[in-house]
Amino acid sequence: MPIKVLDPKVVSRIAAGEVVERPASVVKELVENSLDAGSSQVSIEVEGGGISLIRVIDDGSGILPAELGLAFERYATSKIDNLSDLESISSLGFRGEALPSIAAVAEVGITTCAKGEQAGSYLTLKDGVTIKKGSYGRPQGTTVTVRNLFRKLPARLKFLKSPVTENSHIASTVSQYALAFPEVKFNLVIDARPSLRTPGSGKLLDSIAQVYGLEIAQNMLEVKGLGEGSESLGPQVTGMVGTPEVSRSSRSYLSFFVNRRPVNSRLLIWAVEEAYHGLLMTGKHPVAIINLALSPSRVDVNVHPTKLEVKFQNERLVFGTVQKAVRQTLISGMPVSKVGEVKAKFVTMPQPRQIVWTETGTIERRRLSGRVSPTPKISLPVLRILGQFEGAYIVAEGPDGLYLIDQHAAHERILFEKIKQQRSQQKMEVQGLLEPVTFEVSPQQAETLKLYANHLAEFGFAIEPFGDRTYLVRSVPALVDQKDWAMVLRELLDSLAEESSLDLGEKIAISLACHGAVRAGQGLTDDEMRQLLRTLEQVTIPNTCPHGRPTMIYLSTRQLKKEFGRV
Repeated sequence: MPIKVLDPKVVSRIAAGEVVERPASVVKELVENSLDAGSSQVSIEVEGGGISLIRVIDDGSGILPAELGLAFERYATSKIDNLSDLESISSLGFRGEALPSIAAVAEVGITTCAKGEQAGSYLTLKDGVTIKKGSYGRPQGTTVTVRNLFRKLPARLKFLKSPVTENSHIASTVSQYALAFPEVKFNLVIDARPSLRTPGSGKLLDSIAQVYGLEIAQNMLEVKGLGEGSESLGPQVTGMVGTPEVSRSSRSYLSFFVNRRPVNSRLLIWAVEEAYHGLLMTGKHPVAIINLALSPSRVDVNVHPTKLEVKFQNERLVFGTVQKAVRQTLISGMPVSKVGEVKAKFVTMPQPRQIVWTETGTIERRRLSGRVSPTPKISLPVLRILGQFEGAYIVAEGPDGLYLIDQHAAHERILFEKIKQQRSQQKMEVQGLLEPVTFEVSPQQAETLKLYANHLAEFGFAIEPFGDRTYLVRSVPALVDQKDWAMVLRELLDSLAEESSLDLGEKIAISLACHGAVRAGQGLTDDEMRQLLRTLEQVTIPNTCPHGRPTMIYLSTRQLKKEFGRV
């Protein structure tokens, strides 16, 4: 086939393919235009999964009559003027082909009235060609109506999912902008049924309550501060993160915004999940809404046609800032699990708060009691030992209720923090063996041992070659001296061979703490239980073990009285 210039109609449909992947893509582009126009209210109506109808109505600045036709020309935009503008983009949309691309694959109608104009104007397009235009009376703002999406592209229609699935993508898209712009009232109607309505109060917590429900909203912690760097160099991190109680089995509750633009970023996902390390059980993921505010010149938003992916100038700084900001938020606001409390599964210490609905339908946090801890450390109340249950759980009485402590998980947390402290001070407790002991390994374990021998030595394993796959062990960490340290070492080598985002040192520390801790079913004396709790009070994060399991659960005095019919 000879080289030739494509027909403009073909070119327009290629551009449409870049931007208009599915009905949710149309909603995204139109909502971004509404937000860029300074709208305080945005309403979205869809029918038939967005194929039959998409209508977006806003009260933004509108379009002047003389510019309305230009809005549907390729690369026409009011958001950038020259190449230098691409390096400091502050608007959500800028590419200039959204409206013409949508018009190339659907029937589009637009009515608009600009600020200060006495009358508005309208335009109707079919297959990208204007068929009607004129004046139209309406208040300030813009309404864009899209019908029969992809009607002339049956191949594209064939690859769309069911209307229910497409509606789900649309709802997800609108939800992201509702979280990014809590000061804007969003109203989404799907097939004549209200789907989402936010109050536009400017409070992120109100939007979270509408998007995710009250249970999640009650368990969100506000992220404040810069973390690493400074406002001029690094990103300012704001938003909210969920307590471990509202963790989810997928990452669909992670929302990231860069200068309030929704983005997909593996770097940011990794940063947040690293902040939760040791606080969530394996397979669980946090709920988080994170916004990074940074200079537009320090982030490239034009690396993907839909502008969902971004590239940071200093990825290390961004990662460290986000991870530290989220971690500090969790450490200062972490709760203890409660039993059976309706819509209140956490008690935040040391400053409990209650979330209540106001008369205007928004949410407020009200302080109940307690003092603010001067350090980012979770404080436990003074507990009195009552006994041991099933040889695995310590039963203790607190000033405000009953506590059940998992003795293995609690001791594991104690040992983990002890190991980390000893390692940082280079004072690991080591037990030398009376005689060197031979230790045989598998081929894979041999390769792992060659690779990580120095790391293991930092924790007290003195190991030297003694043949092809045989080694001599001269010392072991004191924690596992009285345990089956050979089994511990083999499991550790198998674990190190697996890919993981964990720091190697942390991975080894977790394994040693787990194997060194008291086991479930092991009887403890009152003095041993008392000493364990006193030591647990001294650690930074007493509420979870290093694997993320809770170390204790809490039953309030009020809940006990309720169960016995005393309230």
